[in-house]
Amino acid sequence: MSEELKGRVAIVTGAGSGIGRATSLLMAKNGAIVIAADINDGAHETAKMGGDNVHSAICDAGDEAAVEKLVNDTISVHGRLDIFYANAGISGGFAGIFDQNADDWANLLRINLIGPFLAIKYAGKAMAEAGNGGSIIATASVAGLKSGAGGPAYAASKAGVINLVRIAAQQLTGSNVRVNAICPGLIETGMTKPIYDVVRARGKESVIGQLNPLKRGGEPNEIAEAALFLASDRSSYVNGHALVVDGGLTSSMPYSRQEFGQTAS
Repeated sequence: MSEELKGRVAIVTGAGSGIGRATSLLMAKNGAIVIAADINDGAHETAKMGGDNVHSAICDAGDEAAVEKLVNDTISVHGRLDIFYANAGISGGFAGIFDQNADDWANLLRINLIGPFLAIKYAGKAMAEAGNGGSIIATASVAGLKSGAGGPAYAASKAGVINLVRIAAQQLTGSNVRVNAICPGLIETGMTKPIYDVVRARGKESVIGQLNPLKRGGEPNEIAEAALFLASDRSSYVNGHALVVDGGLTSSMPYSRQEFGQTAS
């Protein structure tokens, strides 16, 4: 394993499982000091798995005071902040627009869109003022690119993330702080576990990922590799970009449609 992140300090939210855990461990293996943050104790388990280079923090990624404290505490303890991966997110289910209310949307947007905004606001400012540059990454989704890949609120939130990183890249002009998003396809994580469980219970695991050319679902480590690339100097000229990691799903136009009056299953 290389040490391309040696000497750098990274924060990863949603690090208690799935993509966040895989990314925390991979960044640590590549030399970074990682603060694995999550709203639950999964963050502590990730830290145990990662050894001396991984530390845990309990943080609500959609709470402004909590994110500000996370950034300030990291800089106070470790002297710098070079990478912030705003990965925390929730799915919100597949209910249609007419079956949801404003509270449903507000809660999901608080985590999925306001969370990355807060990461950029506090980490981006700190990185810019320190003068060493940095990399901010946010987890978006293929659902933010086209309809039919997630529930309405989830898809709208991820579309917001994609445009947010473009706006932030522009607003950090001259700072050498890069801001990018990753758009995963179907990845087996805690969030997608209900989908995988239902399919496996029906003995139809072979249909997972059937709409993409690779004909399989993805693994958290495959997204972690993309995050490592965006965090490292290998992506030094990549900025304001949404990197799609979906097995080729969005290279064509497969879709699902929900007709008016039809309840999502």
